[in-house]
Amino acid sequence: YDSQSALTFANRVMEYIQNEARSESRRLGASRGSFPNVGESIFRDAGPMRNATVTSIAPTGTISTIADVSSGVEPLFSVGYLRNALDTTILMVNPLFEAISKERGFYSSSLLARITRTGSIRDIKDIPDDVRQLFPVAHDIAPEFHVKMQAAFQKHVDNAVSKTINLPKNATLNDLRRVFLLAHQLACKGITVYRYGSKRKQALTLGDIDQYDTCASGVCNI
Repeated sequence: YDSQSALTFANRVMEYIQNEARSESRRLGASRGSFPNVGESIFRDAGPMRNATVTSIAPTGTISTIADVSSGVEPLFSVGYLRNALDTTILMVNPLFEAISKERGFYSSSLLARITRTGSIRDIKDIPDDVRQLFPVAHDIAPEFHVKMQAAFQKHVDNAVSKTINLPKNATLNDLRRVFLLAHQLACKGITVYRYGSKRKQALTLGDIDQYDTCASGVCNI
């Protein structure tokens, strides 16, 4: 996630989606007519265009949980974490990590408990190097790289991109300032910053699960 190759790939993926969406809008424009004020828009010389905008990356936190997929253009919050929903706490385990760790023989309830306390797996030597590199999580990634990834998608998105720039609990005002100025510099249309622990209760959190029964298959109530 936090590499130049990842930024390049993100740029290619979103450019393809944008081009295909605009191509379909032109096709619809030819049969149904263009949107009002097309002559005053950036598409005034592009021929028929049905839609003023065709792409957006919307918030997907709850939707992605229901669908059991990754959340928009976000990195993983953690391989294992606690999700607070109403009066219920749910232990979330990334199903790909769970499958790999069981297949390669390093899965254990104590390992899961350690991951859920700390969030990151990068410094856990019991996990093979290639697996640790495969699962960077939100707080492994420098805030500046979060912004760069958002900007890579924004370059080919008409509307705004929903993405959280995760900051550690000890983030300073200057850290926030750098993130906002970089987002402006890279032409992001909006930005969301969250400093971990800034609320007494937050939707996604790390914590001690030793007092609970460990669960497999991704999700369990605790």
